Amino acid sequence: MILGLGLAFTGLAHLVADNLAPWIETNAPGLRKFSLTSHFFWLIVVSTTIGVTLSFTRARQYEGAGASRIGSVFIYFLVATIGMKMNFAEIIHYWHAIVVGIVWMAIHVLLLVVVARLIRAPYFFLAVGSKANIGGAASAPVVASAFHPSLAPVGVLLAVLGYALGTYGAWLCGLLMQGVAPV
Repeated sequence: MILGLGLAFTGLAHLVADNLAPWIETNAPGLRKFSLTSHFFWLIVVSTTIGVTLSFTRARQYEGAGASRIGSVFIYFLVATIGMKMNFAEIIHYWHAIVVGIVWMAIHVLLLVVVARLIRAPYFFLAVGSKANIGGAASAPVVASAFHPSLAPVGVLLAVLGYALGTYGAWLCGLLMQGVAPV
């Protein structure tokens, strides 16, 4: 049932993306600068929106049947697929992207430490929250269970929240970076 729901809604996301991206390209080509003409953009946004919406329905009961485990397997397939299209020799030409990543991670660590101190959060939330944002649902429960085995579900919850917010937040960050990039 979990696999069926996942494949059905992935198919629906593909259908929406296949029709919406070309429609926007034809009728509003100026939206290209916001990535709204990208098929992949709509595929990810629609998939995430469906997933978040399903979490408010009875479909959330499938979590107990192993939905996160199956989802983690498919995330590995997604990452492997993206990785197969990479040309690592190009890293030399785009070294500045690595510098941006280092700065981004420094801001991530600084923000987590400052907020954790301000709200007096236990270091558990600092470690698991960071891992949930960076490693996702595959690694956050491992870090959480290192503190105590009963805390693994908290790691899963933080990771899923990170996935949902990260989809929309990454698009917004991309727009902000595009706004300050030289033409």
